[in-house]
Amino acid sequence: MNLLAVSDQVIDRLYSGSVRASYPNVDFIIGCGDLPYPYLEFLVSAYNVPLYYVPGNHDPLHTEDPGGHVEGGINLDGATLWSKSLLFAGLGGSIAYQPNTPNQYSQQEMFLRATPLLLRIALARLLYRQNVDVFVAHSPPAGVHDDNDPAHQGLQALNLIIRYARPRYFLHGHTIFYRQNLNSHISAYHQTSVINVYPFRLLEILPKDRA
Repeated sequence: MNLLAVSDQVIDRLYSGSVRASYPNVDFIIGCGDLPYPYLEFLVSAYNVPLYYVPGNHDPLHTEDPGGHVEGGINLDGATLWSKSLLFAGLGGSIAYQPNTPNQYSQQEMFLRATPLLLRIALARLLYRQNVDVFVAHSPPAGVHDDNDPAHQGLQALNLIIRYARPRYFLHGHTIFYRQNLNSHISAYHQTSVINVYPFRLLEILPKDRA
């Protein structure tokens, strides 16, 4: 399976009528947050494939804003989903650095958000008899592709999810190549490949391992 993962920055060569000619083999579109929804909707229309996304810290709060969802996409925030023999899960948002702002959370709040998701992941693993293949986030985990400035600290709850859910791939945006992210956009953390997709990456998902 081939994934087109996007985050944070609109890329003109993707926002183009020739995108399928430039990047023809796409089975899924993954949105890692902080992108205009018309951009994501264009990609869905161009490829006619599933779009799974999570909100970033500059996106509206989808539970309260009538415009806070992408037409033709599925919001994975706090959810699991099985599609084309792949198990997906996601958790959006970033560390809180501005008061009263949607999709920003303290470390403690993210742990509270992660707890029910871990239960859903455990149930999905029993149902489909496989680990999460692709975990979609906006923020990086703490200490992996993050930085120590107030807006770009990693979320410790995501480290917990990686340790217990053991996704094969963890996709995120939010950070460019900061202090701990200078050599590669891919880092190994426990048994997971953590991939910074900012601003976009084409990824091939290899055949899955059974749980």
